[in-house]
Formats: sequence, structure tokens, C-alpha cells
Amino acid sequence: MRRLAVLLLTLTFASATVAGPTEDARARNALRVLDDIQHIPEAAIPDKLLDEARAIVIVPDTLKIGLVLGGRRGHGVVSMKNPDGTWSSPAFVKLTGGSIGFQAGVQSSDVVLVFTGQRGLESIVNGKITLGADASVAAGPVGRTTGLATDGQLKAEIWSWSRARGLFAGVALDGAVLSIDDAANQAVYGAGTTPRMIFEGRTLQAPSDAIVDVRDQLEEATASARIARGTDHRNAGTREPVPAGGAVTAPVEVTAPQDPLQPEPFETIDNPATIEPLP
Repeated sequence: MRRLAVLLLTLTFASATVAGPTEDARARNALRVLDDIQHIPEAAIPDKLLDEARAIVIVPDTLKIGLVLGGRRGHGVVSMKNPDGTWSSPAFVKLTGGSIGFQAGVQSSDVVLVFTGQRGLESIVNGKITLGADASVAAGPVGRTTGLATDGQLKAEIWSWSRARGLFAGVALDGAVLSIDDAANQAVYGAGTTPRMIFEGRTLQAPSDAIVDVRDQLEEATASARIARGTDHRNAGTREPVPAGGAVTAPVEVTAPQDPLQPEPFETIDNPATIEPLP
């Protein structure tokens, strides 16, 4: 029994050692895509969508293989935006899909999905979403400072971009399936970890630095988008300067001292005395 216990512990640590570098590599690739987005001045995801996004999926190096019948497969991460505007730790996902038509060859591309609707978020938390069926998906516009003139007609719940070479461009991904990679999540966050536990910060294990870096980079990207749009109100308001000591004191009303040579003000008498005339 003792040997069996040692063997089980050895296998557990060995599997964790194998899984860790794999997931860290996926996180670093996602970080590369995010960094590329931030450094493209006029042909990237619009600041408005980065600012108002409720979740972001990044799937680097998605392979698209086709010979009449085509297929797509990739591994990436998804992060949810918290109610206070910060981002959750990323969970690991898989993107798969097929297509029929005249096609041939192999292509690798980076795919980014921006979720703006509640229905898509619920599907992700439940473990799987079919793009275009469970939530509407559309090719995303590009241009960091675009005004999105058709904003009133933007009804898609998910916006999608792809970059095979060079700049990002909108791409339609109807029919692709985005699913939670439970094996990767449990390798990183601990056995029994669910997507909701990751998004709510209730995991048994803390993620590695490579995975935390993805969340931090998302924070930086959305902060830059808010500043560019003028929607960063964290330091807005008409606050008084803070004293050198750091404490803010309430204003004190100062009353001028009373001159002792000046008479006291007259008092109003409600019932004045009646004065009788002299005889």
C-alpha cells in the first residue's frame, strides 16, 4: 500500500509537470497576440469594443486545414470582465469547426473573439457555445479609433477577428464550437475546477506567472482603450488637493472676533412694555 501511494503521488506530480509547461506556452502565445493588438495603431480591435467587452477569447495559431472538406482547431484562453471592470484569471478553451467548399491547403491564424452579450457568457460558463447558433457572431470592424457609425445596428453578441499574416481583419466563424478545456483548467487550477470557479477567483491553486500575465495585459489594453475614449473616470471629479500628510480634513468655518468697543446688536422684543405719560 505504501509503494502504491508513492507511485500515485509520483504520477500526479509527473502529470502536473507535463501539463504546466504546455499551458504556460499557450498563455504566452495569447500574450503575444494581445501585445500585437496594442501595437497596431490603426488596424486593430476598436477601443470601444475593448472598453465595453464582457469577455475576450484569444486562440493563437489556429490551424485551418482544407481539401474540399475543411476543419479548424485551436487552443486558447478566455477571460471574463468582473462587475468592477477588472478581468478574471483566464480559463483554457478549444475552438473547433468545419466547412464545405472549394478549399485546399493549411493555414495558421490568430483568432480573437469579443463578447458583448449576456447569452454568450452564460454558454461559456456552461462549458460550450456554438458561434452563430447559441449567440450571434459577426466579422468585427477594425481601426482603433473607429467611431462605429452603425452602432445602433450593431446587434451581434460576439465579434470575431483573425490574423493569418499582418493585420487583423474581421472574419465570420458561424458554426465553430468554442468549448472549455477542462483538462487544461484542472492541470493549472486544481482537480475539480469549473469555469465558474476560475471566473470568480475560487480556485484551489494559484495560476502561474505566465497565466497571470495574460490577465494583466488585458487590464493594460482596456485601460488604454478607456483613456483613448475618454471614459476613464477613476480620477475624475472636483476633488480638493490632498495635504502633504495625506489626510483630507473638512473645511473649518472661521468667524471674525467681536470688537469689544462695538455695542451688542439690538434684540427684538416680542411684547414691549407700555410707557405711561408723565403727569
